[in-house]
Amino acid sequence: MKIKDETLGMWLGVVGVAFFAVTLPMTRLATGTQDAPQLSPWFVTLGRAALAGVLSAIFLLATRSPLPQRHQWKPLGMAVLGNVIGYPLLLAYALRVVSASHAAVVTALLPLVTAACAAWVLHQRARLGFWLCALAGSALVIVFSVLRAGDQGFGFAWGDLLLVGAVFAASLGYIYGAQVTPALGAERVICWVCVMVLPVTLPGTLWLWPAQPVAASAWAGFVYVGVFSMWMGFFAWYRGLAMGGALRVSQTQLLQPFLSILAAVPLLGEPIDIVTLGFAGAVVATVVAGKRLSQARTSTALATASR
Repeated sequence: MKIKDETLGMWLGVVGVAFFAVTLPMTRLATGTQDAPQLSPWFVTLGRAALAGVLSAIFLLATRSPLPQRHQWKPLGMAVLGNVIGYPLLLAYALRVVSASHAAVVTALLPLVTAACAAWVLHQRARLGFWLCALAGSALVIVFSVLRAGDQGFGFAWGDLLLVGAVFAASLGYIYGAQVTPALGAERVICWVCVMVLPVTLPGTLWLWPAQPVAASAWAGFVYVGVFSMWMGFFAWYRGLAMGGALRVSQTQLLQPFLSILAAVPLLGEPIDIVTLGFAGAVVATVVAGKRLSQARTSTALATASR
């Protein structure tokens, strides 16, 4: 049963990553560029959380969910800082100055950083082979992303600093959210996270509502990041982290840059070639190998997923 749970956890992680992968092109559509701005980064950050918060409140009321216990508020608060405020805000500002392909260079580090956070926060451990696979997969993703961003170059500019901050914020948010998922359930974790800040995000969204005309594509991007990136994606992601082990499932994020590029074909008109498919196959191989080599000593509370 444990093996089946771990396998299901991996697949749920992939589903969550697929939702998150479209976040980069959709955020760029929502914010626009410095030359052609659309929605402000602050509006996108607060607005997506407010939209998810309203949906979350409806869900919690419909399911008659009890309030979290006192010791659960701290990890929920950390998830708020990482996933509701830190990651979306830093990403939105970064995508004003760098392309989605360039952003993939830095955000490709998410699996390794998330695994490191899992080892630090949740005291999970894995054999050396797992870490070698994680490093190899991350290196493949970074090399590929640098090649894709070759026309722009890869300099450690202001946009890259924002992206590095976004990576660390997202990783900590993921891990602290996964920490309370076994007790609360994946759905209730992200719902409580969004409801906690609703008294701030909803008035902030109304205050920052754009006065100038905004393109329909920007609104479409905004709705996506609010409903799927901020809400539904976490239903699968937190559940996957809890069932399969945060350290192992985090490696499915290695697929995210490639899924982002696939999504950018219809959304941003970026081409796809055989190099993309080749690197994707190599990264999938490292994810599979890492799963087989990993033997994380997960705490009992995290290993047993409950609603």
